[in-house]
Amino acid sequence: MAQSSSKLETPVADAVLSLYRRFPELERHAPRLPLCVLPTSVRSFALLPGDTGGLYVKRDDLTATPYGGNKVRKLELLLAQARMRGAKEVVTFGYAGSNHALATAIYAGRAGLRATSILLPQPNAQYVRRNLLAGHAAGARLIARSSVRAIAATVAMRTAVSVLLGRGRPYIIPAGGSSPFGVLGYVNAAFELADQIATGELPAPERIYISFGSMGSTAGLAIGFALAGLRTELHAVRVVDTNFASREKLERLVRATIEQLRVWLPALPQVAPLERVVVRDEFFGRRYGEFTESSVAAVRQAQDTAGLRLDGTYSGKALSALLSDAQRGELRGRTTLFWNTHNSCDVDALGAGVSYLELPRAFHRYFEEPVQALDPGA
Repeated sequence: MAQSSSKLETPVADAVLSLYRRFPELERHAPRLPLCVLPTSVRSFALLPGDTGGLYVKRDDLTATPYGGNKVRKLELLLAQARMRGAKEVVTFGYAGSNHALATAIYAGRAGLRATSILLPQPNAQYVRRNLLAGHAAGARLIARSSVRAIAATVAMRTAVSVLLGRGRPYIIPAGGSSPFGVLGYVNAAFELADQIATGELPAPERIYISFGSMGSTAGLAIGFALAGLRTELHAVRVVDTNFASREKLERLVRATIEQLRVWLPALPQVAPLERVVVRDEFFGRRYGEFTESSVAAVRQAQDTAGLRLDGTYSGKALSALLSDAQRGELRGRTTLFWNTHNSCDVDALGAGVSYLELPRAFHRYFEEPVQALDPGA
């Protein structure tokens, strides 16, 4: 099995996080392991016909190499915590094609940590195959489980065995990296955007669209925008079942993050982060990981007109919400931002030379069974 280097490669370009410039004491409480090259760029792009008042994209697909996307912002804080606590292994969760699990495998390995990914079944797709091969190539231990309850039992057992063998407790990273530490990565992203607005890279967006899965990116942006004084309406487009993401669960994650921030920053201003958050449910489809006609159409339109690489499970559904609203005339005369959370680095290259037969048997079906009919990569 291919193994990733244990040496952490610091990005060539690095800077103090926008959030830490505002609250310097956070560097002591929540240090960052530099993985991203920040800030990510913002640019206008011609995607919509007619006058929409200006459409922009935040290029978080380019946060890092060899793998980008929104998860890497969170991992900077989470992996720093794992190393501070002396962990030798990180354990995380997701579905079989989890982008978060793959990002964790890649960057944990580069930080000298073992990675274990415990994965649930999902509808088949080309990206599932690519992510499984790349995760294996990065050195992750891949474990298939059929339910959240089975995942919890596996984590408890692995933790007990690790302690008994003298390896210490593994550091547990929740699905999507969406704990208060992970959320800080997107509180910073909100301040980063505020800086870009202040320097004239774009006008203040009246509306932002982002995919709503493990909720960490939405929670961080909502908190950061409130603290930065941005009156942006944030449309969070749900892409997972409501037992994983809902407004109520978002409220709990936001509250937990703010409570943690107040421990470190007693003078933190009182804010109401969720006042301008709109959770959109109508673009999810029937189940997680199943592409919809509108998400596939959005993926193709983004590629054909703007050269953006999206996916049908997450970013394609967020963009389909934006396109639907634009077609109804809601965005005419408004500055609108699409926050691209998808990784645009070449995942095929990461898993090159790996045979699916090297994976645990439970994952072979994703390579032996056909992908779903709407898969744009099929």
